[in-house]
Amino acid sequence: MSFEPHQLDAKGKQAFAKKNFTEAADYFRQAAEGYTLGRAGLNAAESKNNLSVALLQAGRAKEALEAAQDTDKVFASAKDVKRQAMAIGNQAAALEGLHRYDEALEKYELSAELLGTINEGDLRAMVMKSAAALKLKTGKITESALKMMGSIDVKKNPTLFERIMKFFMKFIK
Repeated sequence: MSFEPHQLDAKGKQAFAKKNFTEAADYFRQAAEGYTLGRAGLNAAESKNNLSVALLQAGRAKEALEAAQDTDKVFASAKDVKRQAMAIGNQAAALEGLHRYDEALEKYELSAELLGTINEGDLRAMVMKSAAALKLKTGKITESALKMMGSIDVKKNPTLFERIMKFFMKFIK
């Protein structure tokens, strides 16, 4: 039985939700190929990004990076800044998984910058936290603290913990 790309994509999302990342990756790969054959570029790029996330969760960072490569350009040409930024964030996560930290930081920062241009504060905060965690991991403690502070500043509804952290961070600056 053959499935349409959107059906494969749905099956991939179901498998991902069940934490069957390898199965999800297979479905997303088939969906991306189907969309590409049908010349549905945006859908193909979206499936490739889903594939990238599933592969990364399955511990296959190199393949995750390959899957997400150039998807940001597809979204940029369609003027879909949100998905462009998310694609760049997926590339950053894959680069981080490959221990290519400087490249990952550049991608995280570009993703956060793009999300800032479209007022996506919560998504931007999430990306900035990823960059802060990476800076901390690489020993850039001061930069990490400043990046974390920035991620809280852009969040629309910070949690109680984040508000307390923001208060104490004022004394570190």
